[in-house]
Amino acid sequence: MMKAQVRIALVGDYNPQAVAHQAIPVALQLTTAHLDIDVQPQWLPTETLTSPDALQDFDAIWVVPGSPYRHDDGAFMAIRHARENDVPFLGSCGGFQYAIVEYARNVMGWHDAGHAETDSGGRLVIAPLSCSLVEKTGDIVFQPDTRVAQAYGSLNAHEGYHCNFGVNPDFV
Repeated sequence: MMKAQVRIALVGDYNPQAVAHQAIPVALQLTTAHLDIDVQPQWLPTETLTSPDALQDFDAIWVVPGSPYRHDDGAFMAIRHARENDVPFLGSCGGFQYAIVEYARNVMGWHDAGHAETDSGGRLVIAPLSCSLVEKTGDIVFQPDTRVAQAYGSLNAHEGYHCNFGVNPDFV
């Protein structure tokens, strides 16, 4: 019997020095083994995303960490494509932040919504954190009987962070 095949677009600008980029293939290999599926990831640099057609053959889209992206429009287009076409989407770190901006602009109609890392005016829905989390570590406590607790096989974990931005409290 053939394994189910899942093609995932990894939208972002690959950097072999980025810890998150090093971890993504490992995480996907663990997923492949755990779920007994054939996960086929493909990195799509943001500057190559000039049309949603580039995303048609993918089952899911992951906008990976590593912002600001070389071509913000490519990242925003991938996020919008996923939202409008019900394509499973994961945005981690910068990908999540860009998804918030995309939603504010295109669903809420806040055309001036922006990200403080790349924009200087408008409604900065993504703002600098009051306390930087770059190169910080901390404990995470999971709720019992949740998917994340099941995935970790534990109710807690100690993880590293590398982030300076988050949702602006004024817009929560």
